[in-house]
Amino acid sequence: MRWGKETGAVSGNRVSGVDWNDWKWQFGNRIRTMRQLASVLRMPVASLAPYGPVLRAYPMAITPYYLSLLDPADENDPLRRQCFPDSRELTFSLGGVPDPLEEEKDMPVPGLIHRYPDRCLAIVTGTCAVYCRHCNRKRMWRADEPGRTREELQAMVDHVAKTPALREVIVSGGDPLLISEPVLDWFLGALRAVPHVEVLRIGSRTPVTLPMRITPKLCAMLKRHRPLWFNTQFNHGREITEESARACEMLLEAGIPVGNQSVLLRGVNDNDDAMRQLLYGLERISVRPYYLFQCDPVQGTDHFRAEIGSGMEIMERLRRNISGLCMPRYVLDCPGGGGKVPLQPFSMPPVNGSGDKHCFDNAGQMD
Repeated sequence: MRWGKETGAVSGNRVSGVDWNDWKWQFGNRIRTMRQLASVLRMPVASLAPYGPVLRAYPMAITPYYLSLLDPADENDPLRRQCFPDSRELTFSLGGVPDPLEEEKDMPVPGLIHRYPDRCLAIVTGTCAVYCRHCNRKRMWRADEPGRTREELQAMVDHVAKTPALREVIVSGGDPLLISEPVLDWFLGALRAVPHVEVLRIGSRTPVTLPMRITPKLCAMLKRHRPLWFNTQFNHGREITEESARACEMLLEAGIPVGNQSVLLRGVNDNDDAMRQLLYGLERISVRPYYLFQCDPVQGTDHFRAEIGSGMEIMERLRRNISGLCMPRYVLDCPGGGGKVPLQPFSMPPVNGSGDKHCFDNAGQMD
């Protein structure tokens, strides 16, 4: 069953093209409640009772646009898995914790993570267009709050200003493109005014889940704060659509490089074909694969984590068969704030193009 743009209806109501392409309409009409979810699934609300405790712990939000890309009736749909609640978020645990990267310990001021000497990350809101069930900041999900106050944002700027080693600031969340545009403009400008800040970066999944948010006005504003880099998160090839490609193209035309930070997710992209189609698709729309993250051991995400060995095998097979321009770096963000560690096998040149045998496997050939 498809729902949304293809049928021209949301919960039985006709939707105009103007509304559908208005990001504020999309945001205001997200699926948030059990009753709305039951309507989408065409099931009685009572049948979704197991989801009740999950949604009380971890809220749900799905834009009509993103919902239109998936099959809500298919529990194995890779896009549905990313946004529909799952009872395993509460009942299945391999030791996940709310804050495995210990971000809270590296906050000199609320919301500003300063872990690495030359860069820091500003969490300007906990709100997202779609709450991804694998998110490493599930602990921060709230009812739609307006974001950090001006005073809290100023405290972040003040810390950056008094720390000369900081040359790069990453603006993240939640999703920073969901705070007030004038506030975001001011915040970026205040950071840009710090003499030792050379580069700004934005992390946002709106090109994937709410591509209508990328507007000419927004791009013109972001362009004023270059050099600015933009990282998003496509996790599956079906997320690369005409709308998401257009959003990325608008950013690129504004002179803003766009990179992608995927997460290796069980049942979503943890096989050669799914990963290959994702990477090929990103290359086609000029979005550079940057990182492929091993899913963090966050409480409520254990059922998404693939084995590291399996991820390494996928990346090794892809390395031998696809363009280097398509290849991200597979990394583990170490629990406890240890930083990113590349995950890659020890590769050697194969003998005469053979599969697994390497040219140094025969000791006699080394003489």
